[in-house]
Amino acid sequence: MAGTGRAGNVTRREALIGAGAAGASLMLPGGAAWAQGAKPAEIKVGIATYLSGPASVFGVPGRQTAEMLFDEINAAGGVAGVKVRPIFVDEGPGVDHVVGEYRRLVQSEGVHLIFAAISSADCIACAPLADELKRPTLLWDCGTQRIFEDNRYNYAFRTQANATPEILAALLYLLKVKPDFKSIAVINQDYAWGRDSWDIFRTAMNTLKPGVKVSAELFPRFGATDFSTEITRVLALRPDVVLSTSWGGDLDALIRQASDRKLFERSTFVMPLAESSLQRVGKALPAGHIVGARGDHWFLHPSPADPERLKRFNDSYRAKYNAWPIYPCFHMAQAVSAMKVGIEKAVAAKGGGWPTDAELAAAFKGLEFPSPTASVRIREDGQGLENQLIGTTMHSEKYPFPVLTDMIVFPAESVTTPVGQKSADWLKTLTPDMVAKLPQAQAFK
Repeated sequence: MAGTGRAGNVTRREALIGAGAAGASLMLPGGAAWAQGAKPAEIKVGIATYLSGPASVFGVPGRQTAEMLFDEINAAGGVAGVKVRPIFVDEGPGVDHVVGEYRRLVQSEGVHLIFAAISSADCIACAPLADELKRPTLLWDCGTQRIFEDNRYNYAFRTQANATPEILAALLYLLKVKPDFKSIAVINQDYAWGRDSWDIFRTAMNTLKPGVKVSAELFPRFGATDFSTEITRVLALRPDVVLSTSWGGDLDALIRQASDRKLFERSTFVMPLAESSLQRVGKALPAGHIVGARGDHWFLHPSPADPERLKRFNDSYRAKYNAWPIYPCFHMAQAVSAMKVGIEKAVAAKGGGWPTDAELAAAFKGLEFPSPTASVRIREDGQGLENQLIGTTMHSEKYPFPVLTDMIVFPAESVTTPVGQKSADWLKTLTPDMVAKLPQAQAFK
């Protein structure tokens, strides 16, 4: 996810990160043994996630997943024979708080790895800090494509996709199932994510289907609870399509209010992040609308690489928390998987010896690891390659909330900006024949 801070605040945050970095690098009492290549008594993992505020609808399931998987790993003997222990940090108080907590985790807690974060603003702040403090850091959920397109890091790696494939896949799906749409309105949260994701969608749309009328660009404030003004405006304009890349409580409220006003009967909604809202909004979201899963994260995935692995993950999470896992659960599972496979790879490379921080970081470059549904590979630039699943809502007697049908799973490399290119430039090179080459849609079973 993108963070709740604006891009204009990055300079101030980067200045904060840089202050005292040289001194901080000398204060690693808990991490010194790891840096010297000595086997630790336990592997301590700092995890930044939202435990308060509106984004806690993602952050708490992420924490629950980490606790569940760490318990499973420890019950099986740990990673390379060493037990793992998570130490959680709340992203809710903001970027400056997360930066301070990152330093505390390294300097006082002596964590060996850090998972950060849901907020893209937090990831933008933590990625350079990872290099300054030389602490391997897995960016486990944030969406901004700018991190690895604008910079290069030796200690920061993303274990899932970024915004470009997540948004592009939704557009390609729309072009496949509703190719004749002529007008679109957008209702996005008014902060960096809402505006950046609309820029990605609009750039690709203007390339693949030029001439679409943009009926309205509406950006209600982040955290809004009343969307009556936006809904009234869109009802009057009657666009063929309504795009919303909103998420969390904002999206839940928009869906319920749009349903009450019959807006879903007038326009086709495209909501690339709505998989995580389905269980909360229930039947308020009608059939026939396009929903994405920020990856191929769907507990009813039609063609998982290992059906038994997905079933175990689903069943374990549901038994423990009485809900089906949503996409932050899958993202956390991928970070945990990358951690385990990465450490084991680094230990094997040393013939069973324990890696230094630099050796562990090097192990993540090019790393391929299993996810609950498929596998993910971390490219040489640090960006993860993750398939994307988009589907259309339908109602089934099996579940009290909408499920997805006519699902298309987009291969990661087909929708991800190539290494060394900027998304804004690459999207302008796309050609309409991409739609004809899409994989076959798969029905709900």
